[in-house]
Amino acid sequence: MSSEILFIAGFLVFIALMLAVDLGLFNKKEKEISLKEAGIMSAVWVLLALGFYALIYFFGDRLHHIDDFATLQRINEQHLHRLKLNANDFAGSLKLYRKNLALEFITGYIVEYALSVDNIFVMILIFTAFAVDKRHYHKVLIWGIIGAVIMRFLFIFIGATLISRFEWILYIFGVFLMYTGVMMFINRNKEDEIDPQNHPVVRFASKYFAVHPQFEGNKFFVRYNKKRLITPLFLVLLIIEVTDLVFAVDSIPAIFSVTKDPYIVFFSNIFAILGLRSMFFLLVNIIDKFHYLKVGLAVLLAFIGAKMLAGEHAEQVGITTSTSLLIILGILAVSVVASLIFPKTEAH
Repeated sequence: MSSEILFIAGFLVFIALMLAVDLGLFNKKEKEISLKEAGIMSAVWVLLALGFYALIYFFGDRLHHIDDFATLQRINEQHLHRLKLNANDFAGSLKLYRKNLALEFITGYIVEYALSVDNIFVMILIFTAFAVDKRHYHKVLIWGIIGAVIMRFLFIFIGATLISRFEWILYIFGVFLMYTGVMMFINRNKEDEIDPQNHPVVRFASKYFAVHPQFEGNKFFVRYNKKRLITPLFLVLLIIEVTDLVFAVDSIPAIFSVTKDPYIVFFSNIFAILGLRSMFFLLVNIIDKFHYLKVGLAVLLAFIGAKMLAGEHAEQVGITTSTSLLIILGILAVSVVASLIFPKTEAH
């Protein structure tokens, strides 16, 4: 248990340091994030995720303090890895476990990263609807990520606890994901709109808090007549937090189809969230060009839901974690390439 706590504590300290560096390095002077800066930040987060993949590949057994075959077998059964272990070859079985764990991490990371793209569509709508100055995007997103990390931590470990006690919940997740994928495909061409005046979060905040009528630079709070008021920028932050909460309902069940190890779910989820902000700045001006991406995400959710419903039968027909990774990458690649080959025609 001590090694698990040490692993998680080290990871959380690393995340806190990275966020502190991000806040200090890029927030000294409010300015619009350039495409070059967004590209560099995105590359850094992807490299860090790949580095973490390597860490799990070589030292993943330390996560659960596996020092004998009995412990390895227990973890294998507890997290439903379904690996064929050899009691006479502990070293080989341990290597197989680490390799599988690393594969689950990188697959989960790609799934979460892909699903985050749909979140970016909504974020752009929110910023546009509230006419937020582009110089303040960074601050809203970085604080939004901090809130998202906390919420995901709670969601993931509650979900893992439920799955360990009631495995049938996985079938509910599977049906929900397939339904979400079908609805996303049906509504793929529907234009989303956000009404700043009548948004539920705005109405709730206006009812229970004093709201300042206009933006005050990058401030979330202001004082007026000795009274503390929340600004429209803070309302935008609240809406983004609620939006992430809604997206978590899709993304967290999706990653449980890849791995049942709550730590791997958490690690891959958080790396994807941390990379979301830089990906936002990278895609904000070109995301409309990938008009088939929602179709790809719909197919992706339907595939993940079907795999979750199939359970162990999926592996019996050859849909292993590595096969799933290739299928997921294929779906995303086809949707991106199709968007570029068949550009969206504008009606005049």
